[in-house]
Parts: sequence; structure tokens; C-alpha cells
Amino acid sequence: MCKSRRRDDSYSSTEWSEAFTLSASIPSKPTVTLQPSWTQIYSGETVTVRCEIQGGEGAQWTYEWRAAKLNTPPTSNEYRIIRATESDSGGYSCRGRRDYFFSEWSDIITLTVSYKPKAKLRADNTAVPVGGSVTLTCSVNPSSSSGWKYYWYRDEKSSEALTTQDAVFHSNGQISVSQEGLYRCRGGRGNPVYYTEDSQSVRIGKTVTASNRPVVTLYPNWSEIYRGETITVRCEIHGGDTEWDYEWETNSRIKAPNQNEYRIRSASSSNSGNYRCKGRMKSSQHKTTEWSDSVTLTVSDSK
Repeated sequence: MCKSRRRDDSYSSTEWSEAFTLSASIPSKPTVTLQPSWTQIYSGETVTVRCEIQGGEGAQWTYEWRAAKLNTPPTSNEYRIIRATESDSGGYSCRGRRDYFFSEWSDIITLTVSYKPKAKLRADNTAVPVGGSVTLTCSVNPSSSSGWKYYWYRDEKSSEALTTQDAVFHSNGQISVSQEGLYRCRGGRGNPVYYTEDSQSVRIGKTVTASNRPVVTLYPNWSEIYRGETITVRCEIHGGDTEWDYEWETNSRIKAPNQNEYRIRSASSSNSGNYRCKGRMKSSQHKTTEWSDSVTLTVSDSK
């Protein structure tokens, strides 16, 4: 506030003026953001690094950047990386400048660019059970990477993604299928869409009729035998003249061969375990039976 005094009267003056407050808006510390907001991106993707200053609205800022690869850093608030490479990996920070005023430097945000990923496909079964379906799961590693949508394909030459007419879509990354075929998947994200490499293909076959369900038998039919004895574990499939290849599943330490019977000479405790089998048609390898029920074999060390 202020007051004035008359020239001809050194002792006479005006009243004090009203006071007023002068304030200046100090912008906050800048923030570096990524669009899309993925710190893990892959070679070939596009990402924008952006410097945001809150509280400095309306000001004409120029920007300074610190980054390993920025040979000629931009003066705008955005740095767009088109078709990123591993050399774009590193820390990015910025600050604003207006006339002779500088903001603080932002905190550093780290961007990691990795090789193009390959999708991974997993099936809970490789044969569709009679009247049922098989669940397929597609994923992209590392699991920490985000934003993926999954695309599914059947048969090697097909470029058309499956729709709800071909499969039942569950949570993102899972579908159920009831048709046989060669399935694969890939992930995609962003706009325009960036795709991973295709997964490995998984063959899904049809389970043949329930009447062909195998049965595991033991000869002699003793579920407990003693060390040194001889026993045969046999997979039997009844009905029709179909020729079969055989698959065995066992938790014993010695694995059974892919034949219809497994002859154990001089049995030992390492042969103990559960045994089950299934058949695969020789004429159509993607068609299989269901798994048999398990039979438990116990080999005792005592005689």
C-alpha cells in the first residue's frame, strides 16, 4: 500500500491506499507418463513419452529431456517412439522452461524394450471327450506385460480368427472347443494392433466312442507282487477291428513303453505305482480313446 504528500505542505498527506496481494503460481514438479502406460514394450511397438506439468496451465513452456538415446532431444512435451528397438530402453526425465524460469526435473521413468514375444498355447487335454470340450489357454510371457487380447486360429493355413460360432470364449486368454483340428493363437494390443508371434500349434483330436474305453489288467492278476517276480501290465481295448497305438501314464520311476503290454521281469519297488492307458487310432492319429481307469501295482521288497 502507499500514500502521497502535498508539495506545499510537508505535513499534509493523503490516507494510505488499500492493500492488494500479488501472487505467482509455481508449477508442480513435472511427471513423465507413457502412452500406452506399459513400461514393458516390445520391438516394433509404438509408444509416446509425455512430460506433464500441473499448475503451469496457460504458460508457454519449452521442454528439456534426459534420455540415453535422444541425440537431438525434442523441445515439445511429447516424444513419440515409432517401431521401438532395444536401444530405446532406459530412463526418461524432463523439465519445463519458461523465459528464465526452470521447473524441477521429473522423476525418472524406465522404459524396457524386449524382443518380439511368442504366444504360448496350452491344452487341458488333446482329445475332445464324447459330448464334451477341451479348454485352450493362450498367454504371453512375461505375465507382468499387460493389455493383451488373444486371437485364435484352427488349421495351419487359416488366417481367419475364430469367432463365437467356433468356440466358447471365457476369460481373456481361454476358450473351449469341441471340434478337432490344429489350433494356434497369438496376442495383440495397442492401436494399430501389435501382434506377437504365433504360438506352437496343438493338435486336438476326437475321442472315439465310450464303448472303446480301455481296461488295464495285470497277469497274473495280483495287485501286490514281490521283488523278483514277473508280471505283465496289459492295455485292452474291446470292440471292432481297429488297430491302435498305445499310450501309458504312470507315476512309477520306470516308464512303460508305448505298446499294448508291458512285461516286468524281476520286479522291484521302482515298478510300484498307478498305471493307466489309452489308444490312438493308427489310421487317424488325432482320434483317441478316453484314458482307462488306473490300476495300482505294489511291489514289496520282502519275499
